[in-house]
Amino acid sequence: MDSLTGDLTTLREFRTSDLEDYLAIVSDDRVTSWMSFDSRDRAEAEKALTAIVERAAQDNRPDYLLAVTRWDDDKVVGFARLGPTGVKAVHLGYAIHADHWGRGYATDASRVLLRFAFGPLGKHRVSAAIGPDNEASIAVVKRLGFSYEGRIRHHVFTNGEWRDSLLYSLLEHEYADRSPDGRPKP
Repeated sequence: MDSLTGDLTTLREFRTSDLEDYLAIVSDDRVTSWMSFDSRDRAEAEKALTAIVERAAQDNRPDYLLAVTRWDDDKVVGFARLGPTGVKAVHLGYAIHADHWGRGYATDASRVLLRFAFGPLGKHRVSAAIGPDNEASIAVVKRLGFSYEGRIRHHVFTNGEWRDSLLYSLLEHEYADRSPDGRPKP
């Protein structure tokens, strides 16, 4: 797959040489407190990264978990994922290293993945499940036009306890009615 570009970010396939950057993200409790998995040590991160690279090489790949880099360099500052959830449906997920929060990278990377999902992948529905206290992530999906669907009780077990998720979604026709920046067309 070729890289996908946005206004601020480039999304590309992960490489095993990205281990240090990937580890910096998935071992940081500031980041993983919002994720569906606990912080990972080096061995766990290496195993996960190897699996990401192997899945990407499959002919009929099950998901797209891509490295998020800034335009000005190839350093991984986060990751973004589209994972299957049903017929013509995918789940959107993303994480940005805490040192890069508040710069628009999550919004830009998500916008790029939406264009990919509703374009070349031909998806009908994109959903996102977000922890109720993750105000920044909720703001990202709202900015991109997602609609709130409801609360999923005890959706993930992370950091030693069950956590609810708030479910948001965007449908193909809703996406078509928005401008590339995610706002309603005039």
